Amino acid sequence: MRRLLAVTALLTMLSGAAGCSTAGTAEGAGSAAAGTPPGPTGVPASAGVAGGNATQVCVAAQAASTTAVRTYVAELGQMLAAVGAGDSRAAEAARGRAEAALADWRTALREQSERTDDPQLKTLLTDLGTEVSALGADVESIDETELDRLQQRLDQLCAR
Repeated sequence: MRRLLAVTALLTMLSGAAGCSTAGTAEGAGSAAAGTPPGPTGVPASAGVAGGNATQVCVAAQAASTTAVRTYVAELGQMLAAVGAGDSRAAEAARGRAEAALADWRTALREQSERTDDPQLKTLLTDLGTEVSALGADVESIDETELDRLQQRLDQLCAR
């Protein structure tokens, strides 16, 4: 039961982060393309916002995050269902697919970190990749708070 509650909390947090990331990026790309500098009155538009090729990097990083989170969450659900049904073979297969989703996510974050010319975004993507590397298919070992904090920083840097 404890594991089911942990998965439910994780699914809610990760799904919410993925949804926010995608929405923020779409809006951000639109305002950046329109050339309208957002930002509260008195605050430079560049404050807290990544520059250079950040729009393209953010779109790619957030798309990779969304895809990976959806796959990861679905496979964790399959793994738990298989464990509940006593099907260890299916549970191991789902665990492997969940771990593969994390590996793909980590790779995409590294690639985008190398691609960006914005030092803040580069550091953040590296940090997020490190956090993703620490994730596994053991639901109880996931630090949702840290992952959420990094995702919020990415959303903030990528907002335009």
